[in-house]
Amino acid sequence: MEFKHISVLYNESLNALNIDPEGIYVDCTAGGGGHSAGIAERLTTGRLIAIDQDPEAVETLNKRFENNDKVTVVHSNFADLDAVLDSMDIHGSSVDGILADLGVSSYQLDNGSRGFSFHQDAPLDMRMSSEGMSAADIVNTYSQEELKDILYKYGDEKFAPAIVRNILRAREKKPIETTLELAEIVSSSYPAKARRDGHPARKTFQALRIEVNGEIEKLEKSLDIMFDRLSIGGRLAIITFHSLEDRAVKTHFKKYCEGCICPPDFPVCVCGRVPRGKIPFKPVLPGHEEIENNPRSRSAKLRVIEKINP
Repeated sequence: MEFKHISVLYNESLNALNIDPEGIYVDCTAGGGGHSAGIAERLTTGRLIAIDQDPEAVETLNKRFENNDKVTVVHSNFADLDAVLDSMDIHGSSVDGILADLGVSSYQLDNGSRGFSFHQDAPLDMRMSSEGMSAADIVNTYSQEELKDILYKYGDEKFAPAIVRNILRAREKKPIETTLELAEIVSSSYPAKARRDGHPARKTFQALRIEVNGEIEKLEKSLDIMFDRLSIGGRLAIITFHSLEDRAVKTHFKKYCEGCICPPDFPVCVCGRVPRGKIPFKPVLPGHEEIENNPRSRSAKLRVIEKINP
């Protein structure tokens, strides 16, 4: 199966980066290369580093850009951005734009063998990097409290106690190994009335995927690195798909834009804090036409910050 992904907020993202044809850019989640190709097309003597942690995505990217000397493909996670850039002799605050599309790719969702979808029967995997602990490992080894905590924190799942209770009962008989096994357990844990509001397994699968891939922790760690690596006037553009991601991005962007935090009754500033960034425009949402053409884009939100001289 070919690695394909519909790039969400494509034109909006490229325009948000305010691309300098001679600049240095990073696509932190290059996937099938949609956004990366758009950035590369706008470069003359500039350079693009296309990063992805999925080995199948990296294979696709290498083929797509094999004859493009402006693009360097890297198999890594954006949490390791410092090391990636340093290895290429890109040091300090010298990157003109960084993009991160935090959504699961269409390929990962549609490829049943990856275990991201509750619509197809497959091994319960969900690893974007194809390495480390899988969703099956978590479901079969985490304690009752750990599982409930994951479902509450990453899925906002109000039926977490019933779901976890049924997971524990099921795994006493045999390990839970496939996506449809888990989806059925989750569905049976829902009251009949609640099953009408979308698929009952959606929140559980989201929560497990976030835990498997350490998505929130890696994002929190990476945002400061991404912003610090920008040159003055450089822009960081992040596309989020759920409230946890968006909250993290919004909080960090607010911090970068914040000036003096001294108490109002102080006669002079003693904290020395000055704004390091500005928000060039409000968050961007997909339009009606994009949502119709790609329903998975409906929850996308693009936030952008520009680094300023403090």
